[in-house]
Amino acid sequence: MRSNSAVDIGNPVLTSADRKTSIEVRQVSHPAAVRRFNTEELRQEFLVQGLFAKDRVTLTYTHIDRFVIGGAMPTKGALALEALKPIGSPNFLDRRELGILNIGGEGTVTVGKKKYPLKFREALYVGRGEGPVSFASAKASKPAKFYLLSTPAHATHPTVKLTYEDANKLRLGAAETANLRTLVQVIHPDVCKSCQLVMGYTMLDPGNVWNTMPSHTHDRRSEVYLYFDMQPDTRIFHMMGEPTETRHLIVAPEEAIISPGWSIHSGVGTANYTFCWAMGGDNVDFTDMDFVAMGDLR
Repeated sequence: MRSNSAVDIGNPVLTSADRKTSIEVRQVSHPAAVRRFNTEELRQEFLVQGLFAKDRVTLTYTHIDRFVIGGAMPTKGALALEALKPIGSPNFLDRRELGILNIGGEGTVTVGKKKYPLKFREALYVGRGEGPVSFASAKASKPAKFYLLSTPAHATHPTVKLTYEDANKLRLGAAETANLRTLVQVIHPDVCKSCQLVMGYTMLDPGNVWNTMPSHTHDRRSEVYLYFDMQPDTRIFHMMGEPTETRHLIVAPEEAIISPGWSIHSGVGTANYTFCWAMGGDNVDFTDMDFVAMGDLR
């Protein structure tokens, strides 16, 4: 463990004995401290990189709402979801729920004895107490990329596969403001039951680049963004920080941002993109937001 000072910014990483699973632990940063962070410190605290490594399960455990953010990219065989020490239980899902979104080639998630095939942008909700969980790709030449999001759970809800057809779709924005987009609610109270995890993704139309602007905060829950489905040289200028003390991070494809409840989370890209959003905290009300007027941003 470490302090949140601007001098000591290393994040401890634990690895399983066979080196197929690693988990990085991050502490909570006070907004007053974040005001003094330089670019590298901001990136080490809030940017999650290297999620998809061949034949690895890569996890980040943040003490912000105890979110676990991860990626699994199997090529040679199945990868197991292990419970390393920060999880604090013999099995990963003993006291947690899990959302999975496939952003790569076709693959299969095995939960207990049941297999769930997932295509690109198909998702799976896995309830507390389920498992073991493992991941496999249909083709090694085009591996699946399973994006993982987990929060603590107080109850058990059914495991369910979720496709685009199952989800709630909202058409938002306008071409005039460069934010014409489709918001897809996947793990959502109107789609499937969960304890606190809410998850979906937003697809921007070609020629549209802005997301979540005007911006907002929601102090009762944190949020994680993963930017994907974009050209290799596309970059996102992700806006974060207190509304009157904003900062930005430049984000590459398939990198994630951790957003505390006190921080805005908006972005603009050099071209269109898709981003997966997930929230955990006190409630699952998607509209529980504290909007920030454009004139109040600094």
